[in-house]
Amino acid sequence: MKTSFLAKILSEIGDLARFAGRFFIEVFRPGFELREFLRQCFYIGYKSLPLVCITGFIMGLVITIQSRPTLVEFGAESWLPKMVSVSLIREIVPVITALICAGKIGSGIGAELGSMKVTEQIDAMDVSGTNPYKYLVVTRVLATTFMIPMLVIIADFISLYGSYLGANLRGVVSSDLFWNQVFDTLTFGDVIPSIAKTFFFGFAIGIIGCYKGYFSNKGTEGVGRSANSAVVISSLLVFLIDLVAVQLTDLLHLT
Repeated sequence: MKTSFLAKILSEIGDLARFAGRFFIEVFRPGFELREFLRQCFYIGYKSLPLVCITGFIMGLVITIQSRPTLVEFGAESWLPKMVSVSLIREIVPVITALICAGKIGSGIGAELGSMKVTEQIDAMDVSGTNPYKYLVVTRVLATTFMIPMLVIIADFISLYGSYLGANLRGVVSSDLFWNQVFDTLTFGDVIPSIAKTFFFGFAIGIIGCYKGYFSNKGTEGVGRSANSAVVISSLLVFLIDLVAVQLTDLLHLT
């Protein structure tokens, strides 16, 4: 039983690796679907923007409100903008935004391609001479890879604004003082790694969603399974990528 389960996992990893390897081959071949890529950027980026903005604002507001009592207890309330800004920019906003996108975008891609697979639309594209992988997969993976970092950058600014409002709920902190402390504390070593890892978040979400949908089967039940497994696996990969990114960042800081 254990052997078959392990073999199934290894087989799934191998299939996913081949699927991802095909992406890097197809993306450099001529015949890029620019219109479909821009359409996916609109749906993935613009359509997800309201949810990301609301979540970013709440994150900044809540983290600031929750952190204040602890800092007041130690007499370090003046450190509030510095501590919250580093926490939000380094970890909280990129990871939470990626998880939201994994739930919304990953499940959407998995369900869309899954429904196309079970209704044989992908097979029809292949028979008609269209490259379904380049049209369906490459455009969506590239869109998630480039749009999620942009969503994270926007969420960063909105979360800092939410933090500013949270700092003024039980006190008065001038905007000049707050933003000066924020930008004096944040360095390129904080911002660049946090944005760089979001490209890998986006790629993982896109490739997992496309993989699960592209090989969906068993009718409508399979579509639901594809969407669900796309969310679960891409969310897990977000945490694993974040773990690796944190270790690499610490090594760079030590050197």
